[in-house]
Amino acid sequence: MTGAFVVGGAMIRMGKHRESSYAGLAAPAVLGALEDAGIEASRLDAVYCGHAFGGMLTGQRILSALGIGGIPVVNVDNACSGGATAVSLAVRAVRNGEAEVALAIGVDKLTQFGGGALPLVAEDIEVRQGIVMPAVYAMRARRFLHERGAEVEDLAMVSVKSRRHGALNPYAQYRSEVTVEEVLASRPIAEPLTLMQCCPTGDGAAAVVVMSDSARARLGLRGMRVAATVIHSGQHRSGYRDMLSPEISAHSADDAYEEAGISPEDLDVVELHDAFSIAELIYYEALGLCAEGESTRMLRSGESSLGGKVVVNPSGGLLSKGHPVGASGVAQVVEVLWQLQGRAGARQVEDARVALSHVTGGGIAGLDHGACAVHVFERADA
Repeated sequence: MTGAFVVGGAMIRMGKHRESSYAGLAAPAVLGALEDAGIEASRLDAVYCGHAFGGMLTGQRILSALGIGGIPVVNVDNACSGGATAVSLAVRAVRNGEAEVALAIGVDKLTQFGGGALPLVAEDIEVRQGIVMPAVYAMRARRFLHERGAEVEDLAMVSVKSRRHGALNPYAQYRSEVTVEEVLASRPIAEPLTLMQCCPTGDGAAAVVVMSDSARARLGLRGMRVAATVIHSGQHRSGYRDMLSPEISAHSADDAYEEAGISPEDLDVVELHDAFSIAELIYYEALGLCAEGESTRMLRSGESSLGGKVVVNPSGGLLSKGHPVGASGVAQVVEVLWQLQGRAGARQVEDARVALSHVTGGGIAGLDHGACAVHVFERADA
């Protein structure tokens, strides 16, 4: 096996691009990633395209619009983990010697649904009973408040931190700071969650170039090393489930730490799946960033904010950047690349060397989640 490096990445600003097609959304990100890597499209050996709602042959439609063809294109549907799974497949192809240079794309266009909660698969028994993702996370939030002795203000503080970071990110959908009072006064969605505690729907795209160590050295590129890539699916279990113990994320993170040979204490930057404010607090514990029951203390202390011990979602996360499902996992990797290369501008994490990205998704009855992807990256100084 050979080492795999992310050597270039780009994204478009997340938002409502109602007039754009999937190809129209993704093409600028693809061209930007190739330019960032300093390579021509002719060097690509394989392409992996993650999306959730793009329909048939999304990746081929994107490449066709750019005049790229004749190479393998794999389309990936893995709910919110689709883009991150595309990155994992690109990394594995390079590691296994199947490709020297691979491209991972993440793209989705949620404005096609006209707003509201995203549609889930009707054959699922809980979906037939009316479950939607805001309700699932609201139940988690209520349990968190009960078991952790937390207050609704703690949930709101996640959104405040997110917006503070997002205000520094030109690619974020929301770029204005808010107060705890404004968050709690925003429109109720599912008690205790309000509108500003739910990620915005929108459209977006991101792309990264993954390259073998030998090709990187030959071309004189730096990039960042992929120290670990882990994909897990959920384990079905009927009956009682601890809503504050997301085992799929915890198990994925544990495997990623083992593969990378690090511990959570080594992390400088984390981009995690904060689709709702409560998710960030739960994932602090699941990813080992703090001990069980310590997530509100970690948030209040500023440890997870810019300037803190381990900066969580310097991009503003999904709460500010937006969550165009298939694009999010790739956009996380682009943010991490910029952070580890010192290119993140006003939101730069000082001397960032090790980073983790985490995305999970797909509500299915009996599962914590349907899919989870965790990656660990290390800065490449040479």
